[in-house]
Amino acid sequence: MWSWRRLGSEPERCSTKLINESQYPLVSERAGHRCEYCHAPEVIFNFPFEVVHIIPIVQNGADDVTNLALACRCCNLWKADHLTGVDESSQGAVRLSDPRRQVWDEHFSLDAGTGIIQGLTATGRATVNRLRMNGQLQVTARRQWLRLGLYL
Repeated sequence: MWSWRRLGSEPERCSTKLINESQYPLVSERAGHRCEYCHAPEVIFNFPFEVVHIIPIVQNGADDVTNLALACRCCNLWKADHLTGVDESSQGAVRLSDPRRQVWDEHFSLDAGTGIIQGLTATGRATVNRLRMNGQLQVTARRQWLRLGLYL
């Protein structure tokens, strides 16, 4: 099944496949109830985060728990079915971060003063860029979460 998601003025075409609801507890607990991309805390939202395929099914990704991640709505909308993003340093296409196979702190750092997530590697920079992790609303929210002790 295909759906259109409106992101700003440009729609993103992405496949949708319903994840079995029974997988949510395992995936959310494994993720510490945080978005596995931007680390937003699920507790402050009024609905559960989304269980998503890291490698989309339409890109030959597996439909099992090793290919599932917890994502906030914003990260999921911008990731869509993409596997790559542009690394601003090299201007090259680079594979996005894989929460199952990579350690967040090796690819990203948070500037606690500004609330900005910085990509430390080509993978980190491409993921920050593709998922628009430092949009004004995300950074403002992240600063509040830091102030309240909700963003670790």
